[in-house]
Amino acid sequence: MPYVVLVLGVASLIGLLSYRTGSQAVDTVADHLLRETVGRISQAVDRHIMGSGAVLEAAFPEGMAAPENLEAHFDELRTRFWIATSLHLDPNNYAYYGTRQGHFFGLWRHSQQDGELRIKFDAKAPRTLYRFTGIGGALSEPTLETKLYDPRERPWYRAGEVHPSYTWTSIYIDFRNAELVATRARRVLDAQGALAGVVATDVSLRQLNDFVRKLTISKNALAFIIELDGNLIASSRTPNTRLLADGASVRLNASESGNALQVAAFERVRQALAVPAAAAPHTTLHFIGPDGEVIELAYDRLRDMSGLDWIMVVAVPRSDFIQGVTENVLRTAIIGGVAALVAVAIGLTILGWVSRDLKKLAEAAREVGKGRIDTPLRIDRDDEIGDLAASFRQMQHWLRTDTLTKLVNREEILRTITDRIHQHRRRADDTPFAVFFIDLNNFKFINDRLGHATGDRVLVEIGERLRLSIRSGDLVARYAGDEFVLLANDIHDDGTAEQIRENIEGALREPLTSVDMDGLAGHALGGAVGLARYPADAATADGLIKHADADMYSRKHAGKLKASLSASIGPPERGRRER
Repeated sequence: MPYVVLVLGVASLIGLLSYRTGSQAVDTVADHLLRETVGRISQAVDRHIMGSGAVLEAAFPEGMAAPENLEAHFDELRTRFWIATSLHLDPNNYAYYGTRQGHFFGLWRHSQQDGELRIKFDAKAPRTLYRFTGIGGALSEPTLETKLYDPRERPWYRAGEVHPSYTWTSIYIDFRNAELVATRARRVLDAQGALAGVVATDVSLRQLNDFVRKLTISKNALAFIIELDGNLIASSRTPNTRLLADGASVRLNASESGNALQVAAFERVRQALAVPAAAAPHTTLHFIGPDGEVIELAYDRLRDMSGLDWIMVVAVPRSDFIQGVTENVLRTAIIGGVAALVAVAIGLTILGWVSRDLKKLAEAAREVGKGRIDTPLRIDRDDEIGDLAASFRQMQHWLRTDTLTKLVNREEILRTITDRIHQHRRRADDTPFAVFFIDLNNFKFINDRLGHATGDRVLVEIGERLRLSIRSGDLVARYAGDEFVLLANDIHDDGTAEQIRENIEGALREPLTSVDMDGLAGHALGGAVGLARYPADAATADGLIKHADADMYSRKHAGKLKASLSASIGPPERGRRER
């Protein structure tokens, strides 16, 4: 009986250890998942709104004096506004300009080819509407609006005329489709530097709401975007507007959304933001939810110089993460009890086997919690602990991998370079290595001309091309945007490094298979490759990256200068076409 009691006690202890170990792993996984998810939302918001500035710049380039007479510059305005609304057709399909005389010029894009001009050259007359197809298409018969429209009375005009630069209006509800819209505006000056009018563009927030609703986090997770006062912009669980009794729509505040978790999450974020900046908590935290359970929460705040101030929030009940661990503890207790009744010896063997793997998992979780993501975890089992270990290894893999190109990511390449430096110092390894910084040419043109989806395909193709062109033992990573970094070992001389650089540049010059080359209009991709040698050029990973980056920009500038000189000399017609 004492041995049976001992086995049962050890089984209970292992159950507690299993729960504690699982909790540590869950804390690590939850923290990374929440940070990654709120980061994805922030990136989506940034991508969604950043194009509005380019739209205004295309419609009225800063520094260009406003025309005194809109009618006299009709064709020029029509062309510029067509180009402006082509930059980001969704969501910036409407650009417009109002003058302090009450005149108005606007272009609404119904589709890629169909547009509508909204014109008012007389302050006392209603706006005239014209439909047309294509940038220079013939105008339809005019249609007059029934109501008198005075741009000077609109919120976007009043906001733009008092701000020295870009500004955002308050978010409002579009009466046509009951969707949220924000307007970005900027004042336009005349030749004497006085206010001539205000140019603006609308930004529909429908895509942001769709993005948040489609996020897959967990069964009971919640994600939402709010303004500082709590008014909802997007939510995965609730609408962002509500209907009044008279049929009108008004914005919904997170505190009045009716979703208990959302109300509690907003209140917790509001409390966190009230803390002075010097003592503010981390962007990940936890609190007791409305049902008494622990809620894991992450938030991020996005602000810009134009007055934008939005908060992205992700909240997940901890039970969504811990459920498998709890079930595993229960099974462990049952197995321990059965083992004690069957045989003490078998029970002791099982306990030793279980505790060994749990210790490995606990140690690995602690190492990952310290930032050592590549900590190996060698557990091969077919039960719940094996599932947890497999999930843990999968988490480690994704934390090291760029999700688009499937190359290693920025953090992993920096960690690998740092480890290589430490190895060099510990083992007195006098074999130098090199870091290459790769930046693509004309990638912004591809994104702007062919779209971000095409740009993503180009990045995937370039990443695969770089992976296949490197030597065994070298490592290539996507660093940021269209930038890649290559760690090349065993660089015995400058000739080897330059040969690697030539191989990379040659691989980048190859025609793209994921893009219709005719659509590039002569803008070949290619790229510039910067080089940094260790230890000659720098002694740290950041130093090597910065040196290679500077070398890349030097080569890119030299390439542009050479191309400019070649163009001024006047190469043969065939050579110009090839470029």
